[in-house]
Amino acid sequence: MKKVLFVCLGNICRSPTAEAVFRVKARELGLEQRIIHDSCGTAAYHVGEAPDRRASEAAQHRGYPMSDLRGRQVCDQDFEEYDYILAMDRSNFADLKRRAPQHHHPKIQLFLVYSSSDEREVPDPYYGGAEGFDHVLDLVEDACDGLLLRLQSDL
Repeated sequence: MKKVLFVCLGNICRSPTAEAVFRVKARELGLEQRIIHDSCGTAAYHVGEAPDRRASEAAQHRGYPMSDLRGRQVCDQDFEEYDYILAMDRSNFADLKRRAPQHHHPKIQLFLVYSSSDEREVPDPYYGGAEGFDHVLDLVEDACDGLLLRLQSDL
């Protein structure tokens, strides 16, 4: 069993999108019983809230439902519990590293290290238009494919 945590700032756009895409792709590969996944934010701005409507609509359009997800903030137990803690950008990566005990630092990575893209950060689409949410989905789909390849070799 492996455990994966996707992390962005508020847990209403990027990290729930990554979780929604990941769970569908893991299910398609028959891995849903072997991988636990969740998402959270480094900040508490949207605890208990549903994902951003625009993120949900973009994800649903591609077959990734996320209406059941709710925002939460990263907690100390997450560093103990998860095998992969994947930050959407360098700012959240740095926040996670500051907060995590040193021996958990190897678990913390930028999510897009699993992508074939040259980009290393998933841009925050919150203040932009619909195209930003589609771009996030493109990056997330690619990175989820790479992550699942890695996980298949670890299981």
